[in-house]
Amino acid sequence: MASPGLPSISTLHSLQPPQLAAVLDLLFEPCVPLHTLSVNLLREQTFSSYDDLITSVGIQLTDLAESSSTSDTRWLTSILGAHPRLGEKKIESTQSKEEQAQLASGHEAGEDKLSEMNTLYEQTFPGLRYVVFVNGRDRPAILDDMQSRIDRKDISLERAEAIKAMCQIAADRARKLQK
Repeated sequence: MASPGLPSISTLHSLQPPQLAAVLDLLFEPCVPLHTLSVNLLREQTFSSYDDLITSVGIQLTDLAESSSTSDTRWLTSILGAHPRLGEKKIESTQSKEEQAQLASGHEAGEDKLSEMNTLYEQTFPGLRYVVFVNGRDRPAILDDMQSRIDRKDISLERAEAIKAMCQIAADRARKLQK
């Protein structure tokens, strides 16, 4: 089954909110709090490229991360937590399934380690999921990165890392999905 494509960046302002939410779902992950945060941005601002759009969403997320408001922190956590667990069997997003496929192939014995690391990460950073732009890296490299981020125990830096990774993933998806 072919993946859906993205509409031309020049037509975004003319799309209805459900269509704009679908664009966000393709680039990021299906997430109602992200729709609430960013659909108006997509309607009201003109973008010259999907990279510009992704940068603008990244700024919105960073503003939430830098806010002292507990409601902003909860909002950001709900967005960052929408990302699927690395290596999880049941993933709704077609893009995430494809991106994580290389981690699954030939590594059945390492599934327990990845599951254990996901649990440890989520205990260290409640409400968050480990988000990383895999980009061809193998499982040992990903596990090393995950361990170093857990060992660091810095929630503010972790939020920033997750936002950066989400935007890198979105930019990669945009390149692949543009018609």
